[in-house]
Amino acid sequence: MKLHDVKRRAKNLVKHLRDYGPRSSLRLIRQKLTQSYQTHSFLKTDILGFYDFVRLPAAEPNLAACTAEQNTINWVIPAFGKGSGGHLNIFRFVANLEKLGYECRIVIVGSPQPSSAQQARQEISDWFFPLKADVYLGMDTAPPATYTVATEWRTAYWVRAFSATRYRCYFVQDFEPWFFATGSEYVFAEETYRFGFIGITAGNWLKEKLASEFNMQTYSVSFSYDKERYKPIPRRLGPDNVQRIFFYARPPTARRAFELGLMVLDEVVKRRPAVQVVFAGWDVSNYVIPFKHLNAGLLSLDELPDLYGQCDAALVLSLSNLSLLPLELMACGTPVVSNDAPWTRWLLNSENARLAPTTVAALADALCAVLDDPAETARLRAGGFATVEHTDWSAEASKMSDILRNIAINDQTSMDSLNSKKATA
Repeated sequence: MKLHDVKRRAKNLVKHLRDYGPRSSLRLIRQKLTQSYQTHSFLKTDILGFYDFVRLPAAEPNLAACTAEQNTINWVIPAFGKGSGGHLNIFRFVANLEKLGYECRIVIVGSPQPSSAQQARQEISDWFFPLKADVYLGMDTAPPATYTVATEWRTAYWVRAFSATRYRCYFVQDFEPWFFATGSEYVFAEETYRFGFIGITAGNWLKEKLASEFNMQTYSVSFSYDKERYKPIPRRLGPDNVQRIFFYARPPTARRAFELGLMVLDEVVKRRPAVQVVFAGWDVSNYVIPFKHLNAGLLSLDELPDLYGQCDAALVLSLSNLSLLPLELMACGTPVVSNDAPWTRWLLNSENARLAPTTVAALADALCAVLDDPAETARLRAGGFATVEHTDWSAEASKMSDILRNIAINDQTSMDSLNSKKATA
């Protein structure tokens, strides 16, 4: 095997480990080894097989086959790993919609598949929280549903080919083409926004982008945070009273701008040598970091609030849609500094965060302004608390429920209007 093939395979494995966790990655390795044993083709890359889902034939909704109750929802998801933020948000909406009387189902598509639906259901319970939803492996096992929801670009191809449904929706948490360099996967991901699905987006930026650029019918919901977990925690001041900056470090996730963040932090420490940087989200021990820092690595959710609470400011960089992190930091009383962009401004503003142009100098200036001015720190803390106070996951689930009802009402109105025109023709 050539060196570039080894590097490519290693890169793909790291990406899979990041997205789906170690258990799923081991499952994938076992599948590859089995294929190698059976076909002796382990050294070859099966592009056609890997992307075969892109060629699934589109199917029109078969209303006759859709005998499901009005409250049924198929949530079509990719395989998941422990700690996946995107899956956590999906399952949170599922749990809250179940409380509102919806019958939700989880349909897992793509590879690697869990060993069984029962195992997947147990992992959801263990790694996230218990759901009433039954789990199905593959769209060929999915029951009819009034609503079938794609949750990621690859799942959209399976949803497009699924006919036993009345409405196809698309829960869009980020603009996924930006996850890739310009190439095939960019094109495959972008094309899903032209499938005619009804978009339910995380925030208004995505709602407006998909509507204006792809002519999608879009609605939006917002974010909240776990109010039982993220709360203000008293700062434990040591004898040296060191100021700390929290930085969410995810080197494999390009949109979280690790390289830019590292340069910003290096500039801040050059100006303020006593400052300590706290890295969390990834083990950064293999990176040259010439300033005082704490490498917290990948922590459990229960460990995060205390870590946030011991920091005087947080650098949160997003080169695409925001994550839940700014709200969680605000809830712990940690002032947020972020890059100023359309995809951050739908949630962050001058009242609850310090926004700056996406340059090393400007972001370093913003961090130093927070560290140097207690009044600015107090203002941002107050603005953050005011922001999170008005967020609630159950309220967002109710909003999603209203969206689903409106989809059905609007569809019935259109059908009634069409029948009326036919009757008078």
